[in-house]
Amino acid sequence: MKNLCQNVAMNYADIKLTLTKNIDDKFQAFEAKGIPTERPILGVRVPIIREIARSVPRENVKKILEEKPISMEEVMLRGILISCLNYDEMLEYFDSEVAEIVDWCSCDIFCSSLKPLIKKHRQEFFEQKIDPLLQGKGEFGVRVGLVLLLGSYVTEDYLAVIFDRVESLRNREEYYIKMAIAWLIAECFVKYEEETLSYLKVSHLPKWTFNKAISKICDSLRVEPDVKNYLRTLRRK
Repeated sequence: MKNLCQNVAMNYADIKLTLTKNIDDKFQAFEAKGIPTERPILGVRVPIIREIARSVPRENVKKILEEKPISMEEVMLRGILISCLNYDEMLEYFDSEVAEIVDWCSCDIFCSSLKPLIKKHRQEFFEQKIDPLLQGKGEFGVRVGLVLLLGSYVTEDYLAVIFDRVESLRNREEYYIKMAIAWLIAECFVKYEEETLSYLKVSHLPKWTFNKAISKICDSLRVEPDVKNYLRTLRRK
């Protein structure tokens, strides 16, 4: 890995060239099957994308962020670069990155990369960025909001907020929103079983999303078998 990115990423042309040099055709075919997207998928593995991002000189980052990404990997790399900025600088570029995200993989990489930055600004970031996303129209903008909740807000003080926002999205039919809701609820259950079970018993989520949340909970190794058996009795028919 150390030799892949030496003396590269001084500008955007260098980044694109380095991505091209690290294409893995078999990985590209694998990703193309599992990541529906309107963008080209090059087939560059995420650790290499992160290594390229780390090779970008700090003084070049903002200039690179002005470029329009084409491939899925460029969107991922852009998100990782944004997460390397300080909190206030990140806020300047956050919306533009969300606007470029059109697949679940770019979404999830961006959200996981932001976690350290959000940690000390949770309430402010929730109010300024996450809540507006959850009220938006775009499928992947809403998913970004949900995955950010999953990564940084599954805590006792945000549980009620999470359940309220999930309920507000119950009529959304987009697949990647419904999957993110199910994933979020499953994570809540693993950490706060009693509270999440109480929510599930009164939830107005549609059958598909509710049952998918139950399935994801049952997939977890952190949930006891007898609890899983009980949850399966709650599935909606």
